[in-house]
Amino acid sequence: MNGRAETGRMAEDAAAELLRAKGMTVVERNFRAKVGEIDLVARDKDEIVFVEVRARASSSFGGAAASVGGAKRRKLIKAAQLWLQARSWNGPCRFDVVALDAGRAEHIPAAFDGSGR
Repeated sequence: MNGRAETGRMAEDAAAELLRAKGMTVVERNFRAKVGEIDLVARDKDEIVFVEVRARASSSFGGAAASVGGAKRRKLIKAAQLWLQARSWNGPCRFDVVALDAGRAEHIPAAFDGSGR
């Protein structure tokens, strides 16, 4: 595993632990579809949560959370639609971001909606 992949795995591990500490259950990691990848899929009570994990060595240039731009949001939405269809899920869902800046973790619930905003 290269350094970047190792960093990504460690960030996802930290994010999963943060979500578990908040009472959420991680149901899937690294869901891949042709349109994109979802880092973590979690369950928060009766809601499915699609989680994008971003890590940066510092918070310069807007930090990790700011790096989830419009194109990335659109890919996540398309991948989430495929996940939902494959599992026939008709319940509520949302998109969260876990941002790790210089080791500091921040969970942003409902960071954007299904329209990408």
